Amino acid sequence: MSDIISAHPLTAYGWDDGFAESFAPYAADGLVPGRIVRVDRGRCDLVVAAGDTVATVQGDTSLVTTGDPVAIMCTGDWAAVDREQGYVRALLPRRTAFVRSTSSKRSEGQILAANVDHAVIAVPLTGELDLGRIERFLALAWESGATPLVVLTKADLVTDPAVLDHLVADTEGAAPGVLVLAVSAETGLGVDVLGAVLTGGTAVLLGQSGAGKSTLANALFGAAAQHVQTIRDRDGKGRHTTTTRNLLPLPHGGVLIDTPGLRGVGLWDAGNGVAQVFAEVEELAEECRFHDCGHVAEPGCAVLAAVDSGALPERRLASYRKLLRENERLAARTDARLRAERRRDWKQKQQLGRHMAERKRGPSRG
Repeated sequence: MSDIISAHPLTAYGWDDGFAESFAPYAADGLVPGRIVRVDRGRCDLVVAAGDTVATVQGDTSLVTTGDPVAIMCTGDWAAVDREQGYVRALLPRRTAFVRSTSSKRSEGQILAANVDHAVIAVPLTGELDLGRIERFLALAWESGATPLVVLTKADLVTDPAVLDHLVADTEGAAPGVLVLAVSAETGLGVDVLGAVLTGGTAVLLGQSGAGKSTLANALFGAAAQHVQTIRDRDGKGRHTTTTRNLLPLPHGGVLIDTPGLRGVGLWDAGNGVAQVFAEVEELAEECRFHDCGHVAEPGCAVLAAVDSGALPERRLASYRKLLRENERLAARTDARLRAERRRDWKQKQQLGRHMAERKRGPSRG
Protein backbone atom coordinates (compact mmCIF):
# COMPACT_ATOMS: atom_id res chain seq x y z
CA MET A 1 0.00 0.00 0.00
CA SER A 2 2.90 2.39 0.70
CA ASP A 3 3.68 2.86 -3.02
CA ILE A 4 0.06 3.78 -3.65
CA ILE A 5 -0.03 6.23 -0.75
CA SER A 6 3.25 7.88 -1.75
CA ALA A 7 1.67 8.77 -5.11
CA HIS A 8 -1.59 10.01 -3.55
CA PRO A 9 -2.29 13.71 -4.21
CA LEU A 10 -3.12 14.28 -0.53
CA THR A 11 0.26 13.01 0.71
CA ALA A 12 1.47 16.61 0.88
CA TYR A 13 -1.38 17.28 3.33
CA GLY A 14 -0.45 14.38 5.64
CA TRP A 15 -2.26 11.43 4.05
CA ASP A 16 -0.56 8.12 4.85
CA ASP A 17 -1.13 4.39 5.26
CA GLY A 18 -2.75 4.80 8.67
CA PHE A 19 -5.40 7.25 7.50
CA ALA A 20 -5.95 5.15 4.37
CA GLU A 21 -6.69 2.14 6.57
CA SER A 22 -9.14 4.15 8.69
CA PHE A 23 -10.88 5.39 5.55
CA ALA A 24 -11.19 1.98 3.86
CA PRO A 25 -14.73 1.21 5.17
CA TYR A 26 -16.04 4.46 3.63
CA ALA A 27 -14.52 3.91 0.21
CA ALA A 28 -17.06 1.14 -0.51
CA ASP A 29 -19.85 3.71 -0.09
CA GLY A 30 -18.41 5.93 -2.81
CA LEU A 31 -17.05 8.53 -0.37
CA VAL A 32 -13.69 10.27 -0.82
CA PRO A 33 -11.15 11.34 1.78
CA GLY A 34 -10.58 15.01 2.48
CA ARG A 35 -8.72 17.11 5.01
CA ILE A 36 -10.48 20.01 6.64
CA VAL A 37 -8.54 23.23 6.09
CA ARG A 38 -11.10 25.65 7.52
CA VAL A 39 -14.35 25.53 9.51
CA ASP A 40 -16.83 28.38 9.63
CA ARG A 41 -20.47 28.42 10.79
CA GLY A 42 -21.59 24.93 9.97
CA ARG A 43 -19.60 24.58 6.78
CA CYS A 44 -16.01 23.67 6.10
CA ASP A 45 -13.43 23.84 3.33
CA LEU A 46 -11.64 20.58 2.51
CA VAL A 47 -8.88 19.52 0.16
CA VAL A 48 -9.70 16.39 -1.81
CA ALA A 49 -7.97 14.50 -4.59
CA ALA A 50 -8.81 15.69 -8.11
CA GLY A 51 -6.95 13.44 -10.51
CA ASP A 52 -3.24 13.90 -9.91
CA THR A 53 -3.72 17.12 -7.98
CA VAL A 54 -5.96 18.47 -5.21
CA ALA A 55 -9.03 20.66 -5.17
CA THR A 56 -10.71 22.68 -2.43
CA VAL A 57 -14.39 21.92 -1.90
CA GLN A 58 -17.03 23.00 0.59
CA GLY A 59 -18.79 20.55 2.84
CA ASP A 60 -21.88 20.70 5.03
CA THR A 61 -20.99 19.62 8.58
CA SER A 62 -24.52 19.07 9.91
CA LEU A 63 -24.43 15.28 9.58
CA VAL A 64 -21.58 14.91 12.04
CA THR A 65 -22.63 17.56 14.55
CA THR A 66 -22.57 16.26 18.12
CA GLY A 67 -23.35 17.65 21.53
CA ASP A 68 -19.74 17.24 22.58
CA PRO A 69 -17.75 20.44 21.83
CA VAL A 70 -14.51 18.44 21.75
CA ALA A 71 -15.90 15.99 19.19
CA ILE A 72 -17.01 18.59 16.64
CA MET A 73 -14.95 18.82 13.47
CA CYS A 74 -12.08 21.24 13.34
CA THR A 75 -9.18 22.26 11.17
CA GLY A 76 -6.83 19.34 10.67
CA ASP A 77 -9.49 16.63 10.79
CA TRP A 78 -9.62 13.97 8.08
CA ALA A 79 -13.12 13.26 6.81
CA ALA A 80 -15.16 10.96 4.59
CA VAL A 81 -16.83 13.24 2.04
CA ASP A 82 -19.85 12.80 -0.19
CA ARG A 83 -18.86 15.06 -3.07
CA GLU A 84 -22.15 14.64 -4.92
CA GLN A 85 -24.29 15.76 -1.98
CA GLY A 86 -21.71 18.10 -0.48
CA TYR A 87 -21.80 16.48 2.96
CA VAL A 88 -19.12 15.42 5.39
CA ARG A 89 -20.38 11.97 6.41
CA ALA A 90 -17.85 11.04 9.09
CA LEU A 91 -14.57 12.02 10.71
CA LEU A 92 -11.63 9.63 10.79
CA PRO A 93 -10.18 8.85 14.25
CA ARG A 94 -7.84 11.58 15.46
CA ARG A 95 -4.23 10.87 16.31
CA THR A 96 -3.79 14.04 18.31
CA ALA A 97 -6.07 16.87 19.45
CA PHE A 98 -5.10 20.22 20.97
CA VAL A 99 -7.86 21.11 23.46
CA ARG A 100 -8.22 23.93 25.95
CA SER A 101 -11.00 24.69 28.41
CA THR A 102 -13.46 27.42 27.56
CA SER A 103 -14.01 30.42 29.77
CA SER A 104 -17.60 29.37 30.44
CA LYS A 105 -18.70 28.09 33.82
CA ARG A 106 -19.81 24.84 32.16
CA SER A 107 -16.20 23.66 32.09
CA GLU A 108 -16.34 22.58 28.48
CA GLY A 109 -13.41 21.86 26.22
CA GLN A 110 -12.68 23.60 22.92
CA ILE A 111 -10.66 21.82 20.26
CA LEU A 112 -8.27 24.07 18.36
CA ALA A 113 -6.55 21.65 15.95
CA ALA A 114 -6.50 17.94 15.15
CA ASN A 115 -3.92 15.47 13.83
CA VAL A 116 -1.02 17.77 14.64
CA ASP A 117 2.60 16.61 14.83
CA HIS A 118 4.19 19.86 16.11
CA ALA A 119 2.68 22.47 18.44
CA VAL A 120 4.61 25.70 17.83
CA ILE A 121 4.22 28.08 20.77
CA ALA A 122 5.00 31.65 19.70
CA VAL A 123 6.24 33.95 22.46
CA PRO A 124 7.10 37.58 21.57
CA LEU A 125 10.25 39.20 22.91
CA THR A 126 8.49 42.55 23.23
CA GLY A 127 8.21 42.40 27.01
CA GLU A 128 9.11 40.34 30.03
CA LEU A 129 8.98 36.60 29.47
CA ASP A 130 5.93 35.00 31.07
CA LEU A 131 7.40 31.59 31.86
CA GLY A 132 4.24 30.45 33.61
CA ARG A 133 2.22 31.05 30.46
CA ILE A 134 4.77 29.10 28.43
CA GLU A 135 4.49 26.19 30.87
CA ARG A 136 0.68 26.32 30.54
CA PHE A 137 0.89 26.10 26.73
CA LEU A 138 3.41 23.27 27.00
CA ALA A 139 1.15 21.26 29.30
CA LEU A 140 -1.66 21.43 26.74
CA ALA A 141 0.73 20.65 23.90
CA TRP A 142 2.15 17.54 25.57
CA GLU A 143 -1.36 16.42 26.53
CA SER A 144 -2.48 16.77 22.90
CA GLY A 145 -0.01 14.14 21.75
CA ALA A 146 1.93 16.58 19.58
CA THR A 147 5.59 17.50 20.05
CA PRO A 148 5.88 21.09 21.33
CA LEU A 149 8.53 23.64 20.46
CA VAL A 150 8.84 27.22 21.65
CA VAL A 151 9.60 30.01 19.21
CA LEU A 152 10.76 33.34 20.67
CA THR A 153 9.55 35.76 18.01
CA LYS A 154 10.70 39.30 17.18
CA ALA A 155 14.23 38.42 18.25
CA ASP A 156 15.54 41.36 16.20
CA LEU A 157 14.20 43.67 18.92
CA VAL A 158 16.80 42.24 21.34
CA THR A 159 19.99 43.91 20.18
CA ASP A 160 22.36 42.41 22.75
CA PRO A 161 23.29 38.80 21.82
CA ALA A 162 24.09 38.00 25.46
CA VAL A 163 20.61 39.09 26.54
CA LEU A 164 19.05 36.98 23.77
CA ASP A 165 21.07 33.96 24.88
CA HIS A 166 19.88 34.54 28.44
CA LEU A 167 16.22 34.67 27.34
CA VAL A 168 16.61 31.43 25.41
CA ALA A 169 18.26 29.78 28.45
CA ASP A 170 15.45 30.95 30.77
CA THR A 171 12.87 29.53 28.40
CA GLU A 172 14.74 26.24 28.13
CA GLY A 173 14.64 26.02 31.93
CA ALA A 174 10.84 26.22 31.79
CA ALA A 175 10.64 23.80 28.86
CA PRO A 176 12.82 20.75 29.60
CA GLY A 177 13.24 18.50 26.60
CA VAL A 178 11.68 21.07 24.26
CA LEU A 179 13.41 22.80 21.36
CA VAL A 180 13.57 26.59 21.89
CA LEU A 181 14.35 28.82 18.90
CA ALA A 182 14.88 32.57 18.71
CA VAL A 183 13.49 33.77 15.38
CA SER A 184 12.96 37.00 13.52
CA ALA A 185 10.69 37.25 10.51
CA GLU A 186 12.30 40.62 9.77
CA THR A 187 15.91 39.41 9.56
CA GLY A 188 15.27 35.72 8.84
CA LEU A 189 17.04 34.57 12.01
CA GLY A 190 16.01 31.01 12.83
CA VAL A 191 13.29 30.82 10.16
CA ASP A 192 15.17 28.26 8.04
CA VAL A 193 15.80 26.07 11.09
CA LEU A 194 12.14 26.23 12.08
CA GLY A 195 11.05 25.42 8.52
CA ALA A 196 13.32 22.39 8.46
CA VAL A 197 11.87 21.11 11.75
CA LEU A 198 8.32 21.42 10.44
CA THR A 199 8.98 19.80 7.05
CA GLY A 200 6.86 16.73 6.35
CA GLY A 201 4.37 17.03 9.21
CA THR A 202 1.41 19.05 10.44
CA ALA A 203 2.16 21.99 12.71
CA VAL A 204 -0.16 24.35 14.58
CA LEU A 205 0.99 27.87 15.43
CA LEU A 206 -0.26 29.03 18.84
CA GLY A 207 0.13 32.14 20.94
CA GLN A 208 -1.46 35.33 22.17
CA SER A 209 -2.44 38.22 19.92
CA GLY A 210 0.62 40.24 18.97
CA ALA A 211 2.98 37.28 19.19
CA GLY A 212 3.86 37.68 15.51
CA LYS A 213 2.26 34.40 14.40
CA SER A 214 0.96 35.67 11.06
CA THR A 215 4.23 37.43 10.25
CA LEU A 216 6.12 34.25 11.10
CA ALA A 217 3.69 32.21 9.00
CA ASN A 218 4.33 34.50 6.03
CA ALA A 219 8.08 34.05 6.50
CA LEU A 220 7.66 30.27 6.48
CA PHE A 221 5.40 30.34 3.42
CA GLY A 222 7.66 32.79 1.63
CA ALA A 223 4.62 34.86 0.68
CA ALA A 224 1.96 37.01 2.30
CA ALA A 225 -0.34 34.07 2.98
CA GLN A 226 -1.75 35.68 6.09
CA HIS A 227 -2.77 39.31 6.47
CA VAL A 228 -0.64 41.15 9.03
CA GLN A 229 -1.66 43.99 11.32
CA THR A 230 0.55 46.16 13.46
CA ILE A 231 0.62 46.22 17.24
CA ARG A 232 -1.72 48.75 18.83
CA ASP A 233 0.23 51.84 19.81
CA ARG A 234 -1.74 52.58 22.97
CA ASP A 235 -1.07 49.34 24.85
CA GLY A 236 1.34 47.25 22.81
CA LYS A 237 -1.21 44.48 22.35
CA GLY A 238 -1.90 42.76 19.09
CA ARG A 239 -5.00 42.84 16.96
CA HIS A 240 -6.64 39.59 15.87
CA THR A 241 -4.99 39.25 12.47
CA THR A 242 -6.16 35.65 12.05
CA THR A 243 -9.87 35.12 12.79
CA THR A 244 -10.22 31.46 11.77
CA ARG A 245 -7.95 28.44 11.91
CA ASN A 246 -6.54 27.84 8.44
CA LEU A 247 -4.43 24.94 7.18
CA LEU A 248 -1.98 25.77 4.39
CA PRO A 249 0.83 23.76 2.72
CA LEU A 250 4.41 24.81 3.42
CA PRO A 251 6.67 25.25 0.36
CA HIS A 252 9.20 22.60 1.45
CA GLY A 253 6.67 20.03 2.66
CA GLY A 254 4.29 19.77 5.55
CA VAL A 255 1.32 21.94 6.43
CA LEU A 256 0.78 24.72 8.96
CA ILE A 257 -2.36 25.66 10.88
CA ASP A 258 -2.40 29.31 11.91
CA THR A 259 -4.77 30.17 14.76
CA PRO A 260 -6.32 33.34 16.17
CA GLY A 261 -4.63 34.87 19.19
CA LEU A 262 -5.54 33.14 22.44
CA ARG A 263 -6.35 35.39 25.38
CA GLY A 264 -7.12 32.55 27.75
CA VAL A 265 -5.39 29.19 27.84
CA GLY A 266 -7.24 27.08 30.38
CA LEU A 267 -6.11 23.54 31.08
CA TRP A 268 -8.31 20.68 29.92
CA ASP A 269 -7.69 17.23 31.41
CA ALA A 270 -3.97 17.94 31.22
CA GLY A 271 -2.60 15.94 34.15
CA ASN A 272 -0.13 14.01 32.03
CA GLY A 273 0.91 17.18 30.23
CA VAL A 274 1.63 18.97 33.51
CA ALA A 275 3.69 16.00 34.67
CA GLN A 276 5.76 16.11 31.48
CA VAL A 277 6.38 19.86 31.69
CA PHE A 278 7.58 19.46 35.27
CA ALA A 279 9.36 16.15 34.78
CA GLU A 280 12.13 17.09 37.21
CA VAL A 281 9.59 17.78 39.97
CA GLU A 282 7.90 14.44 39.30
CA GLU A 283 11.27 12.66 39.49
CA LEU A 284 12.14 14.35 42.78
CA ALA A 285 8.71 13.45 44.17
CA GLU A 286 9.55 9.76 43.80
CA GLU A 287 12.30 10.26 46.41
CA CYS A 288 9.99 11.83 49.01
CA ARG A 289 9.55 9.94 52.27
CA PHE A 290 5.77 9.81 51.92
CA HIS A 291 4.05 8.50 48.82
CA ASP A 292 1.29 11.15 49.05
CA CYS A 293 3.66 14.03 49.85
CA GLY A 294 2.14 17.41 49.02
CA HIS A 295 5.54 19.15 48.89
CA VAL A 296 4.40 21.84 51.32
CA ALA A 297 5.93 21.18 54.75
CA GLU A 298 6.23 17.39 54.99
CA PRO A 299 9.38 15.91 56.52
CA GLY A 300 11.66 14.09 54.11
CA CYS A 301 10.32 15.97 51.07
CA ALA A 302 12.89 15.71 48.29
CA VAL A 303 11.16 18.47 46.30
CA LEU A 304 11.45 21.02 49.12
CA ALA A 305 15.03 19.93 49.73
CA ALA A 306 15.83 20.66 46.08
CA VAL A 307 14.29 24.13 46.42
CA ASP A 308 16.34 24.80 49.58
CA SER A 309 19.54 23.74 47.84
CA GLY A 310 18.80 25.84 44.76
CA ALA A 311 18.61 22.79 42.47
CA LEU A 312 14.93 23.49 41.80
CA PRO A 313 13.79 27.10 41.29
CA GLU A 314 11.04 28.09 43.69
CA ARG A 315 9.17 29.62 40.76
CA ARG A 316 8.98 26.20 39.06
CA LEU A 317 7.46 24.58 42.15
CA ALA A 318 4.91 27.40 42.51
CA SER A 319 3.92 27.07 38.86
CA TYR A 320 3.66 23.29 39.19
CA ARG A 321 1.34 23.62 42.19
CA LYS A 322 -0.79 26.23 40.41
CA LEU A 323 -1.34 24.15 37.29
CA LEU A 324 -2.06 21.01 39.30
CA ARG A 325 -4.69 22.84 41.38
CA GLU A 326 -6.30 24.29 38.27
CA ASN A 327 -6.43 20.92 36.56
CA GLU A 328 -7.93 19.28 39.66
CA ARG A 329 -10.58 22.01 40.00
CA LEU A 330 -11.53 21.63 36.35
CA ALA A 331 -11.80 17.85 36.73
CA ALA A 332 -14.05 18.28 39.76
CA ARG A 333 -16.30 20.78 37.94
CA THR A 334 -16.45 18.52 34.90
CA ASP A 335 -17.46 15.56 37.06
CA ALA A 336 -20.12 17.69 38.74
CA ARG A 337 -21.46 18.82 35.35
CA LEU A 338 -21.63 15.24 34.08
CA ARG A 339 -23.46 14.15 37.23
CA ALA A 340 -25.94 17.02 36.81
CA GLU A 341 -26.52 16.09 33.17
CA ARG A 342 -27.13 12.45 34.14
CA ARG A 343 -29.62 13.54 36.81
CA ARG A 344 -31.41 15.78 34.31
CA ASP A 345 -31.60 12.96 31.75
CA TRP A 346 -32.90 10.57 34.40
CA LYS A 347 -35.63 13.03 35.45
CA GLN A 348 -36.68 13.50 31.82
CA LYS A 349 -36.91 9.72 31.38
CA GLN A 350 -38.98 9.46 34.59
CA GLN A 351 -41.36 12.15 33.36
CA LEU A 352 -41.68 10.44 29.99
CA GLY A 353 -42.33 7.10 31.74
CA ARG A 354 -45.11 8.61 33.88
CA HIS A 355 -46.63 10.25 30.81
CA MET A 356 -46.67 6.99 28.83
CA ALA A 357 -48.13 5.13 31.81
CA GLU A 358 -50.95 7.68 32.10
CA ARG A 359 -51.70 7.40 28.38
CA LYS A 360 -51.81 3.61 28.66
CA ARG A 361 -54.27 3.77 31.56
CA GLY A 362 -56.47 6.17 29.67
CA PRO A 363 -58.59 9.01 31.10
CA SER A 364 -59.65 8.58 34.70
CA ARG A 365 -63.35 7.89 35.32
CA GLY A 366 -65.20 9.93 37.83
